[in-house]
Amino acid sequence: MDIKTATFVVSNSDYRKCPSTDLPEYAFIGRSNVGKSSLINMLTRNKGLAKTSVRPGKTQLINHFLINGRWYIVDLPGYGFARVSKTSRAAWQKMISDYFLNREALVNTFVLIDSRIPPQRIDLEFIDFLGQNGIPLSIIFTKTDKQNQRETARNIKAFKVALSESWETLPEMFLTSSVTGYGRDVLLDYIDAINHDLTQ
Repeated sequence: MDIKTATFVVSNSDYRKCPSTDLPEYAFIGRSNVGKSSLINMLTRNKGLAKTSVRPGKTQLINHFLINGRWYIVDLPGYGFARVSKTSRAAWQKMISDYFLNREALVNTFVLIDSRIPPQRIDLEFIDFLGQNGIPLSIIFTKTDKQNQRETARNIKAFKVALSESWETLPEMFLTSSVTGYGRDVLLDYIDAINHDLTQ
C-alpha cells in the first residue's frame, strides 16, 4: 500500500467529538520523545503533517488524519516525562483512557518503543493496560538508525523477555527508522491487510 493523500481532519480533547465514521482508525502512542510525530510523517511522506518538536509533549490533543480517504491515523499525546503540570498530565491520562475504552472505530493501536533503551516500566504498564482491556495492539520500535544492529537486537530481546512475564503470546512487532524510512513498507502492508480483513 502507498499513501497518496493524508489530510488533517480535527483535533480535540474528547473521544465523543472524534469524527463520526465507519472508517477504521489506527492509533499511534508512546512515551514523550519516542519519535511518534516523525514516524507518522515518514509513513505519510509529509514532513509537516504531524507537529514535531525538540521539546517532549508537543502533541496534547487527539489528532485525526484521513489517509487515502479510507482510514485514519490517530496521533495521541505521549506519556512519560513531558514537562507539563500534574493537572495537565491527569487530563491527558483521562482523555487517552476514555478514547481507548470507548472508541469503536479503533481497530489497532501502535505502541512506539525507543529501540535504544532497556525496557521501561511505563511502557510495559501501558501495554498491559491495553491487553487487559482487550484493545488490539502492535509494537513499533523506533530510532533503529541511532545505534548498531547488535544493540537494537539486545534491547528488543530484553523487552520481549520483560513483556513475556505478563503475556503468553507477544504482540506483533516492527522495527522502524524515521530517518531512513526503514520499516515503512512492512508497516503499511500490515495496515492494508487489516483493512482488507475488515471488508471481508
